[in-house]
Amino acid sequence: MPPNPEPPTPDSLPPTPGAGAFKTTQWSLVLSADGSPGSASFRALEKLCQTYWFPVYTFVRRQTKSPEDAQDLTQEFFSRFLAKGGFAKADRERGRFRSFLLTSVKHFLTEDWRKSTRQKRGGGQAVLPIAGNEAESRYTAEPLDELSPDKVFDRRWAEALLERVMARLRLDYEMTGRAAVYQQLQQFLWGRDAEISYAAMGERLGMNEGAVKVAVHRLRQRFREQLHAEVAETVENEADVDAEIRHLLGMFGT
Repeated sequence: MPPNPEPPTPDSLPPTPGAGAFKTTQWSLVLSADGSPGSASFRALEKLCQTYWFPVYTFVRRQTKSPEDAQDLTQEFFSRFLAKGGFAKADRERGRFRSFLLTSVKHFLTEDWRKSTRQKRGGGQAVLPIAGNEAESRYTAEPLDELSPDKVFDRRWAEALLERVMARLRLDYEMTGRAAVYQQLQQFLWGRDAEISYAAMGERLGMNEGAVKVAVHRLRQRFREQLHAEVAETVENEADVDAEIRHLLGMFGT
């Protein structure tokens, strides 16, 4: 994925074909079960946390003085969050895992600061693979000082989501032996004009211009499907998907 991508605008993303049949997703599974360790709902929650831990680190980092404190607090948050089934106790901000997780980490930080004089942080078991050097290098890669911590959280969430979508899309092409086609055509996904014409791309790939247009159309369609599927994993019902997509893609205009 290119740095600082300019994704399609929300209006350019029509509803995904066949999206009306909303299946049981990771977050809806979490909400419908008790979340006890080892259960399907607990594993679903753990997977969501593994995917979207970096926005939490970013939010915590904005509240702390050092990377070490942020790493300790982030790890401690997830340790308590998963061990105590925090999702079952918090006010769930109905519908969106993103909103729920941000509310949960705010509650955690308030509690941690209140208890900071009585116990040492960082003693929790490492439950997520958070690499300190990687986390801090990603945090400093794009200064976002002009944004509030909440908006930075949402921006990092949107970036993590797009990374997931692009990884799934790339894997689809690799599995059908079209990795080179994907590598060349992905530049046509974004809202700005590509640096090369369809005709020139056809020469590069050994395709005629019409075939390139069809291939790009299919790539964009598959992107929309993957985006819809990824967002659906983090909301409770179908009605929330389009609104969540609009909100997250809107973060790239901030």
